[in-house]
Amino acid sequence: MYRPQHDTRHATATMEAAVPAEPPEEPPAEPGTGAVGAPRSRRRLRRLAQLYVGLLLYGVSSALLVEAGLGLEPWGVLHQGLSRLTGVSIGAVSIVVGAVVLLLWLPLRERPGLGTASNVIVVGVAIDAVLSVVPAVHQLAVRVPLMAAAILLNGVATGLYVAADFGAGPRDGLMTGLHRRTGRSIGLARTGVEVAVVVTGFACGGTVGVGTALYALAIGPLSQVFLRVFAVRPAPPGRPAVAGGPP
Repeated sequence: MYRPQHDTRHATATMEAAVPAEPPEEPPAEPGTGAVGAPRSRRRLRRLAQLYVGLLLYGVSSALLVEAGLGLEPWGVLHQGLSRLTGVSIGAVSIVVGAVVLLLWLPLRERPGLGTASNVIVVGVAIDAVLSVVPAVHQLAVRVPLMAAAILLNGVATGLYVAADFGAGPRDGLMTGLHRRTGRSIGLARTGVEVAVVVTGFACGGTVGVGTALYALAIGPLSQVFLRVFAVRPAPPGRPAVAGGPP
C-alpha cells in the first residue's frame, strides 16, 4: 500500500527519473556572513516536513479508500483482509506487515533510513486515526468522488515523501531489493509482489474493485507529476573564507 512510496531506493525507476535535474547553483555567500549553512539547514527542515506530511497524507488517503469501499490499493487489500481475518485494526496490521517486510530486507541487503522506519509507524497510525473519526459513507454519489480524491491525495503524498529522500518505504525497498538481487526489472518485481499481495488480501476478505484498477493506472503518472512539484532544490555550496586584507 505505501509506496508510496528514494535515491536508489525510490519507489520505482520511473519515480527516480521523474525528479528534475538540479537547477543552476546560486552564488556562494560572502565570506564571514555565515549564510552558507542556513540554506542547508532550511533544506533539511523542508525535507523533514515533506517526509512527515507526506506519510500522514498517505495514511489519510488509504483510510479514505477504505471508506469509499470501491477497492483498495494492493497493499491496502492485504491489510484489510488480514484485519478482517484477525480482528486487529487496519492501521495496526499495516504496522506489523511493514515490520515483517522490513525483515525481508536483511537477505536483500537493503539499507533502511529515517523514512523507512517512519513509514512503518506513521502511515498505520494515520489510517486508524482517520477511520476513527470519519463517518461511514453509503451513498454512491459520495463514494465515487471520495475514491477519486483519495487516489489523487495518494499521488500527492507519494510525491512529498519520496522527494524528501530519507529512504525507501519497506514495501518499496522490497521491490528494489528484488530487482538488484534477481536482475529482473523493477516493473516486473513490483508487478509480481503486488499481484501476490492482492490475491492474498482478496482471499482473506480484502476489497478489490474499480478503485484498485484506477489506482494501478493512475498512481504512476500522479507520482511523476508530484515528484517534480515537490523536488527539493539542492543547497548552494560554500567556499572557504578569504582574508579581507593583505597577509
